[in-house]
Amino acid sequence: MKKYLLFLIISLCLGAICSAQNLEQSDSLGLEIAIEGYVDEIETENIDSLLLAWYANHKSENFSALENLDTVHFETNVPDSVLVKRVQDINCFFKLPYNDIVKNYIVLYSEKMKGGRIEKILGRSNYYMPIFEETMDRHNIPIELKAMSIIESGLNPVATSRAGARGLWQFMYGTAKNYGLQINSFVDERLDPVKSADAAARYLKDSYIIFGDWLLAIASYNCGPGNVNKAIRRSGGKKDFWDIWPFLPRETRNYVPAFVGALYAMKYYKEHRISPEDVNLPTSIDTFKVNKMLHFKQLEEMIDIPLDVVKTLNPQYKHNIVPGNEKEYILCLPMSYSAAFIEKEDTIYRHKADSLFNPVAIKKIKEGGDGELIYYRVQSGDYLGRIASRHGCTVNQIKQWNGLSSNTIRVGQRLRIYRGGRSSASTTSKSMSASSSNGASNAASTSAKKDLSGRTTIAVYTVKSGDSLYLIAKNYSGISAEDIMAYNGIGSNIKPGMQLKIPSAN
Repeated sequence: MKKYLLFLIISLCLGAICSAQNLEQSDSLGLEIAIEGYVDEIETENIDSLLLAWYANHKSENFSALENLDTVHFETNVPDSVLVKRVQDINCFFKLPYNDIVKNYIVLYSEKMKGGRIEKILGRSNYYMPIFEETMDRHNIPIELKAMSIIESGLNPVATSRAGARGLWQFMYGTAKNYGLQINSFVDERLDPVKSADAAARYLKDSYIIFGDWLLAIASYNCGPGNVNKAIRRSGGKKDFWDIWPFLPRETRNYVPAFVGALYAMKYYKEHRISPEDVNLPTSIDTFKVNKMLHFKQLEEMIDIPLDVVKTLNPQYKHNIVPGNEKEYILCLPMSYSAAFIEKEDTIYRHKADSLFNPVAIKKIKEGGDGELIYYRVQSGDYLGRIASRHGCTVNQIKQWNGLSSNTIRVGQRLRIYRGGRSSASTTSKSMSASSSNGASNAASTSAKKDLSGRTTIAVYTVKSGDSLYLIAKNYSGISAEDIMAYNGIGSNIKPGMQLKIPSAN
């Protein structure tokens, strides 16, 4: 009982700290607090959840109370009987709950979200929701889950939380990598509307397989499956959302009611005299395969398309560059510009290419890695070489970032790490391959990998259709998806038939 009270006190204190700090300038604020156990120190590296994006940075009085909405009661002139009937008529694939908590969020999204916020969200939904609906349908999961993106980001494709969750679906770095989203110097696919929605659908599908309940899968999306499992255990093994509700993190308790509120607003905004704002997103777009380096300025100057339009439709390209010389990428343009692009495509690629893609500028971008700051807690058996290999940087960089004069580190020490650094994981892999081809034997290469990880192989797993690294790792105690990637020297993309070596736990 004392531990549980301590857990609640820490939750409230951290919530107060989060409210007091300066917020990033985006359409949403991700509450990055994830409490592992009762009193573990909070670290970005250990947060594998997809975090709730509130609108706490809005200036209205209603939004200032949104973090503690369970203490606020909104009034409405719409009778409960009408609200209940409307929720039932949404005809969701799974039963939507209705109670006083849910009602509060229905009123929030349909009546109290002032300042044009909901109007802007509904305007954006005309562009983004068809993408999400197609994705959910393709994965054979409830289409209504699309409303989660409203809670996550307010449909702002470049929304970023202080914890580092990004995009329409607010993926954390590690979770994004585990679900095959590419993050490097040029590209962050968490911001890609199509690919991030696909990853979110797969995450939700995996969560449903684990819990067998869509409300628990939705809760898991916010706080991670570990916290949902803890709540189930603390409730005595119950698996109904409202039975485990008291044992969930505070923001997750509000997440499912907020989902119902957002879904309600999408369907019944007209009954509340809300008009979607015209956000100038095109109703029809065309997609092109890009196999060469392409700068948005080339498009702006050659086919007279506004730069902001290109950036809005292609937010995943971090420096306004499509790095098509590395692999094939997709470019989205309004259909009204398709003919001009096709007609001038070859000329577009050549336009100012020497200056826009000069070696100095490209080298500077690549040396920056993906630029993502995380804090890593040193664990038993760790050494700087191993940590550097896991995060795609060098030992010297870690020492420089943390002011270390030697390679000595201690268990529990916190290290600042910028993922990617100057030595990406792919570069390391290529270097090892080059060494092998220059005369090193396969046995020596295997030995080096074993020394690098400090582990031995306990099993060989053959990837099956529908597998993800996250699900595979769950079969082995003490093993994470990142462990499997580092041990096998691979990225997060896996295919059926691949054989993966499973390392021993620390």
